[in-house]
Amino acid sequence: MQKPNLGEVLDNLTRPGDLYEVVDAEQRKIRCFACGHRCLIKEGRRGICHVRFNEGGILRVPYGYVGALQADPIEKKPFFHVLPGTEALSFGMLGCDFRCIYCQNWLTSQTLRDDSAGVMPEVISADGLVALAERRHAGSIASTYNEPLITSEWAVDIFKRARRVGLKTLYISNGNGTREVLEYLVPWVDAYKIDLKTMNDANYRKLIGGVLQNVLDTIKHAHELGMWVEVVTLVIPGVNDSTDELWDAARYIRSISPTIPWHVTAFHPDYKMMDVPRTTIDTLLRAAEIGTEAGLHFVYVGNLPGQLRRWEDTRCPGCGTTVIERVGFRIAANHLGPGGTCPSCQTTVPGMWQNST
Repeated sequence: MQKPNLGEVLDNLTRPGDLYEVVDAEQRKIRCFACGHRCLIKEGRRGICHVRFNEGGILRVPYGYVGALQADPIEKKPFFHVLPGTEALSFGMLGCDFRCIYCQNWLTSQTLRDDSAGVMPEVISADGLVALAERRHAGSIASTYNEPLITSEWAVDIFKRARRVGLKTLYISNGNGTREVLEYLVPWVDAYKIDLKTMNDANYRKLIGGVLQNVLDTIKHAHELGMWVEVVTLVIPGVNDSTDELWDAARYIRSISPTIPWHVTAFHPDYKMMDVPRTTIDTLLRAAEIGTEAGLHFVYVGNLPGQLRRWEDTRCPGCGTTVIERVGFRIAANHLGPGGTCPSCQTTVPGMWQNST
């Protein structure tokens, strides 16, 4: 029996998109604005993500399947200020608008770009995903693993249903957004994790396939639109670990809001970047101290569970009391009072704490 062609399977799992405009009706040219590339797509062609394409002057977009699906601790996303100690039903699709050479999820994200990537999708309905989240007693549902921006129409249909049953809705994104897609998402997305991969635009273009300014704008706009934002920087030796660059990242986040959590996480070799060593504890400690000195209230170290405990915990910005204790993705103790208040000084710690354990 002949193995089905993955591209054909994915093309059949699509619907007409929302996030585009017609540029030339006669020539059937359209522009997609689901991500910062703003691809101008001629009839019969694909966007940079390879999974959004022009069919007869109509943008077709991924719909009705998952490429990865599991329940994760919400701390793994990582969200440290959203429903701590709960599970997030996490789903991903296939494809990405970036081509990060160190991607940990390259098997799904680089589908149709790398011949070694790709898995057969599992057909599922939006109602089916929400029902699964309820059976798992999850507190939230998350679009993750590949880049959710390029499958936003699918995510919104799921999130509309999720909201009806009281689930929080999460995006785990590279941040290569547009104002249009953020306005499309904001009624339906509660919390948005954004990767700030480097403060060097040349490295964004060379190693990732993106533009730094798009990501900086997305952090700013998502926060202004009222989404809960947490920012992650994977600290890679020799790429973005200089003191100057870490200061640039911390200062930028602080310029938007000191209450945005910044996660500095350890790199490990993966995909096409196998010759770079793992991030050291000393490097992550330096990054965390820079974030604090820059004025950020919540700085966390990730991917080294239990090795830098002080930097896994949440402390009250008012009095410094430890209000949440963590070991990796596990909550060791949660001392927050009603509404996220500090038990010592009653300062409200910013976040989304309802229904947390």
